[in-house]
Amino acid sequence: MRFSERYGHKPVKNIVQTESVDDDLKNALWSALKLLYWDTVQSTHDPIYRNYYLSVNNDELNTLFRALWLHFFKLPLDTMPNEWEEAYQGARKFFFSCSWFEVYDFLEFVAQNYPGDERNETFARTANTFLERELSAYRFVDRRIVRIVAPEEIEAIETAVSASPGPVRVHLKQAMRLLADRRKPDFRNSVKESISAIEALVKRVTASEKGTLGDLLKRLGQRHPIHPALEAAFNRLYGYTSDSGGIRHALTDDNETTFEEAKFMLVVCSAFVNYVNGLLKA
Repeated sequence: MRFSERYGHKPVKNIVQTESVDDDLKNALWSALKLLYWDTVQSTHDPIYRNYYLSVNNDELNTLFRALWLHFFKLPLDTMPNEWEEAYQGARKFFFSCSWFEVYDFLEFVAQNYPGDERNETFARTANTFLERELSAYRFVDRRIVRIVAPEEIEAIETAVSASPGPVRVHLKQAMRLLADRRKPDFRNSVKESISAIEALVKRVTASEKGTLGDLLKRLGQRHPIHPALEAAFNRLYGYTSDSGGIRHALTDDNETTFEEAKFMLVVCSAFVNYVNGLLKA
């Protein structure tokens, strides 16, 4: 990771790809298309030309490219090349020159129009692996690409990082760094850092050095009233990180922490930090 990403100087929305598709992600997604679709092309076994034609032995790809030409590129069908290499290069040129949102349009169209459900489902799973690895804000769900990171979630994290006192900011930045490391993400420790940000903030506000989060929340409530349901919710979240199979105990094969869990905890803990900071200003 770059310095700006490691130490939280780069905005979250630039680490999580919300309105962009960087080269690493685009290359990976094209490779998924190649592995699941383009590599299925069959040659004509012509002993003289040995060419690859879409109209010969390639019914599924021919169907897909006719749909692409007619409904996606919206070009006359009689301009669609029959030779595979020319058709392939046309699609490739579009993919690597189009806008970020058109990349997702293209992926979605292919997964919905190739006549092979099993292959389409495998492609969606493969694409999701790369989308998660490269921290895209989107995933395939039932062959449609949907946003899994809302603008409000990003705003909550950025506000908490920028407005919090030193120790709290350090924990949130570390949680974000561990979540955003594309080469070796550490979701489990990201969750630890997120909940530690809550502990650090409540300790600071209550001037307490010891006590469980539950105890600290009660002390906070004595100074600044907190709705009982909200206090109970965070006690349960703390319990999730602390029970025998939780984040703060040894990993087993059955309790691996996911990106979704780590992202959820970072967003929720950031929102709580913002809530408490708001109480202090009231």
